[in-house]
Amino acid sequence: MNLTGTLEDDGRTLVLVRRFGVPIDDVWASVTESDRLARWFGTWTGDPSSGRVMVTMNAEPEPGKPSEFRVDTCEPPRLLAVSAEDEFGNWRLSAELAEVDGGTTLTLRQRDLDPKTLPETGPGWEWYLDRLVAAVEAGEPPSLAAFDADYMPMSAGYGALGAS
Repeated sequence: MNLTGTLEDDGRTLVLVRRFGVPIDDVWASVTESDRLARWFGTWTGDPSSGRVMVTMNAEPEPGKPSEFRVDTCEPPRLLAVSAEDEFGNWRLSAELAEVDGGTTLTLRQRDLDPKTLPETGPGWEWYLDRLVAAVEAGEPPSLAAFDADYMPMSAGYGALGAS
């Protein structure tokens, strides 16, 4: 399995891209609607118009407790930017969608990333985004066993990316 993430010039923004063979609205729904998000990441509750929702991740080995996510920017169906703070640090994420050749491209950015966390963060996003592709295209999402066997070996590559 090949590492797909890159760092922007600031050295603290991880970028991963995935391509989908479906219209932009379908990918947008999988990123923003709680029942669709549940297929690959987790669910959310609350009122997004308040600027805050509670997100519960559901693909992890142990059920997680809800985390508060701030909705920093929501420009359907092209840009969603959220941020959160938890025991693992600060998360500043954006999903940018673009229509390309009859399909959709999603660019995920995690900003203000500590490069030392890349060996864990990079494989994690690879796994989650492959789960998103499977959810959108009605495929079989990669399992936790696949994460350990196929995605965690990318840790060394992400570590080297953060050290360069």
